[in-house]
Amino acid sequence: MAQNYYETLGVDKNASSDEIKSAYRKLAKKYHPDLNKDNPEAAAKFKEINEAYEVLGDAQKKANYDQYGSANGPNASDFFGGSRANGGGFGFNFGDIFGDIFGGFGGAAQANYAVPGRDISVKVTLTFEEAAKGVKRDITYTCTQECSDCHGTGAKNGTEYTTCKTCNGTGQVNYTQTTIFGRVVNTGICKDCNGTGRSIKERCTTCGGAGVKRGQRTTSINIPAGIDDGQTVIARGYGEAGTRGGPAGDLLVNISIAKHPLLRRDGFDVLLDVPVPFTMAMFGGKVLIPSLDGKLELNIPENTQSGTILKLKGKGIKMLNKNSYGDMLITVRVELPKTGKNKKELRDLLESNFPTDKFDKFNNYNKQIKAL
Repeated sequence: MAQNYYETLGVDKNASSDEIKSAYRKLAKKYHPDLNKDNPEAAAKFKEINEAYEVLGDAQKKANYDQYGSANGPNASDFFGGSRANGGGFGFNFGDIFGDIFGGFGGAAQANYAVPGRDISVKVTLTFEEAAKGVKRDITYTCTQECSDCHGTGAKNGTEYTTCKTCNGTGQVNYTQTTIFGRVVNTGICKDCNGTGRSIKERCTTCGGAGVKRGQRTTSINIPAGIDDGQTVIARGYGEAGTRGGPAGDLLVNISIAKHPLLRRDGFDVLLDVPVPFTMAMFGGKVLIPSLDGKLELNIPENTQSGTILKLKGKGIKMLNKNSYGDMLITVRVELPKTGKNKKELRDLLESNFPTDKFDKFNNYNKQIKAL
């Protein structure tokens, strides 16, 4: 579900840009993956913090988010996830912030070159009942994951490496360019260690020194009750593995709902058409109907007209993130009998017992016609 960016950074909606930046720096330092190598949840939290600051740290995106609930403005199409940080196009400089935060932490300064993993999209088809009530699904897919043997370092046993001497473990180096404006000093990725800050003595034989390996992964996903066709559930941190300490991408579960043979959906209400013999419509009776709670016995009141809608309150679909339910709306469709060979006998019988003066609406209609 979409995160609240103000809650993520722990700031008030009226916080100033300096307060937002200060809160971000504290949280980024606390959850940075290089400082939390034994905490697998830190990378996912770190990504959420970056996503929040990408929006709240940019005046235009913040204004869009405050007004429309999305950094992209009124035309945003994301659902359950909001915008996701991709490391570029920011209206501010993450590098400057990370330089301030990690300046005294050696290798941690490589955060400026951390690359988040890519998101993965999968399609899951649910039954009508599963979508209405929620379900837990095991999803198997192929992706790159952090190598468990070297813990993402690329070195044998996760220990056969030293600090890169070229960049002193920062993953970055300064280089000088001569331009028409004079000499300019820029910072770039260290080519000797590819921005990792590590010089590998012996490569991991499992991943070949890449730090990641590709294979199948099975993830258990809780799909909430009330999910609708075309919506997406995001499992954060279950996508492709990041590199250089970057967080993993997300798993995007795109929902498709199979049609039910009888039931239909309108928002959180469940719709059903029930054919009823005209005799039952006249004299009343009971008929079995399908529902989300199994088969139910529905009472058809006496003199029920075709098109009448009977409501079963609270028998609809659970509303997302609420302890409330829609209704079940049953439309009665009165069915007339086939006359067959006994057409004349049947007509005489009905007309003798039900002359036109027994039909109030028909008679009122005729009166209105004559008055025109």
